[in-house]
Amino acid sequence: MSQVYIRDAVINDVPLIYQFINALAVYEKEPDAVVATEADIERTLFSEGATAHSVICFDSDAHDAQAIGFAVYFYNYSTWLGRNGLYLEDLFVNEDQRGKGAGKALMQFLARRAVEKQCGRFEWVVLDWNKPAIDFYHSIGAKPQDEWIIYRLDGDELQQFAEQK
Repeated sequence: MSQVYIRDAVINDVPLIYQFINALAVYEKEPDAVVATEADIERTLFSEGATAHSVICFDSDAHDAQAIGFAVYFYNYSTWLGRNGLYLEDLFVNEDQRGKGAGKALMQFLARRAVEKQCGRFEWVVLDWNKPAIDFYHSIGAKPQDEWIIYRLDGDELQQFAEQK
């Protein structure tokens, strides 16, 4: 692959980010799961006090470069390390650009950001059926954390639990 260029997303990237989010949902076999709107993305990534961030990956640093991928991340915290961690929420590279180094470049960009911010770890989750992603993560030295099970409250269950007395 030609040299990729990665930069922090800006508010004008909201339609592009939204496009990538929907493409990721299709890839993950959940095309109807995206309920966020472009306005939600703008508010949560670019409003004052936003805690999530995004980067955009281009196929080169040329003026007419094509956006080929993105990542969304935020900082979490480890009490045991006494440090923040960088948590990768989403990473997506257009299907026709996969296998050329863009995903690795995005991961390295975020790993460098984690090191710069003195994060104690860089974490993410992957769907258990996504063998290409799992193989990729193994190839960069990432290790699964099999002893942890992710739990989630959302939708009605979250609302009902929050309202319990």
